[in-house]
Amino acid sequence: MWHPETPAAEMLPDVARFLALLNAEPDFFEEQSPIYIARAPGRLDVMGGIADYSGSLVLEMPLRVATLVAVQQIAEPWVIIQSTSASEIGSTPLVVLPLEKLCPPEQPLGYQAARSLLTADPESAWAAYVAGVLVVLQREQQLEVRQGMRILVHCEVPIGKGISSSAALEVASMQAICTLLEHPLDGRTLALLCQRVENVIVGAPCGIMDQMTVACGDADHLLALLCQPAELQAPVPLPEELEVWGIDSGIRHAVSGSDYGAVRTGAFMGYRIIADKAGLAVKQRGEGQVAIEDPLWQGYLANVTPSEWETHYRDALPEEMNGSAFLQRYGSSTDTVTRIDPRRSYAIRQPTAHPIYEHHRVRLFRMLLEHGWLDEERLQLLGELMYQSHASYSACRLGSAGTDRLVELVRQAGPGAGLYGAKITGGGSGGTVAVLARRGSHAAIEQIVECYVRETGQRVAVLSGSSPGAVRWGTLKVRHE
Repeated sequence: MWHPETPAAEMLPDVARFLALLNAEPDFFEEQSPIYIARAPGRLDVMGGIADYSGSLVLEMPLRVATLVAVQQIAEPWVIIQSTSASEIGSTPLVVLPLEKLCPPEQPLGYQAARSLLTADPESAWAAYVAGVLVVLQREQQLEVRQGMRILVHCEVPIGKGISSSAALEVASMQAICTLLEHPLDGRTLALLCQRVENVIVGAPCGIMDQMTVACGDADHLLALLCQPAELQAPVPLPEELEVWGIDSGIRHAVSGSDYGAVRTGAFMGYRIIADKAGLAVKQRGEGQVAIEDPLWQGYLANVTPSEWETHYRDALPEEMNGSAFLQRYGSSTDTVTRIDPRRSYAIRQPTAHPIYEHHRVRLFRMLLEHGWLDEERLQLLGELMYQSHASYSACRLGSAGTDRLVELVRQAGPGAGLYGAKITGGGSGGTVAVLARRGSHAAIEQIVECYVRETGQRVAVLSGSSPGAVRWGTLKVRHE
């Protein structure tokens, strides 16, 4: 039987379930060596969302549901990765990689080679989130990996629902592997390295908020992160009279999808045009990228104020622009993750406006939570900021019929039912809606879910509760007795 060697980590219910799973299926790990277990929760994007890559403040809540990863070192030169949930998304549950290919002893594997190796087969591409951790650690931390390992993944975070199942997988994997290899990392560094896994190996152009939340979040607090580039601020405790719910629309979301990437690209194109209008100096920075000397906004679109935008820049930006015309006139953008396709057109004005206004909304949201008693007027103002954020997502073409309907149902129920605001979360285009409610509003949430299911026929999950991030929880060492 596998037993914790030390009770250093809090024995959360999902950890107990994972230990029971290990003991029910004892054949994957070798009995003579210890196992290291890490845990990373999903996250609910309360405010900030896709403005993270433009430097906005974001407010994120770590959820109760989590992904657990167990790692064990073995003598054989293989990295053997198994998932208990891969079959649910039509993927192969077992991936075996030669250690010498993944972590060559002569020099680290290049990122493009790693992407080709790990994502060529769609049925095993999920393992890139795990195996990519080893590539990034070897390249960025000069970490030598000389022995093989067995890695077991158990994901209770719903996949493709906009609540950071990918970040939870990366962070739990890196936390467990770093513990096994005796290479401790602080939470911020761990999150930034995990973002690199997703950006350059998986190929998803995500911002930093997901990894920072699932790594550094506190239970029952909103993680406050100024994404310039990733500056943790004091966490915001959720007032006792409030709770935040997540309602899954049943519509699958993927941050690697073209809609999210196109909106991100359009925002960076908009920043490049604003910099040109402001007369900022621009230098070519390698193929397909420019650098801007920006003493006004320090390189972040979110630092442009709404009044500056409306007065000086809004009407100067086109609604949309062909990629080829943009490249001919402006060279490129400052984004290190996306590339502008000369063959397609990009929306420019609304993706640029979104982070400018969202940064303003998020700061107001935090101030309302932190200062003074939350009377009815303040609660309704908090809700209105969420509704505004949701409307802006839709204007960026990142909405969906399902999430729009859930938000409208919350609005119709309103404060009389204890429901104050709702918005789509994360990368948009489906996924989950966050709902701000008075504590004890479970019945009202259930009524909305029943109505939505009756109208759409979708299978819906309801998310509630909170738990600590991976670094706060730590790592559990277990041995076989």
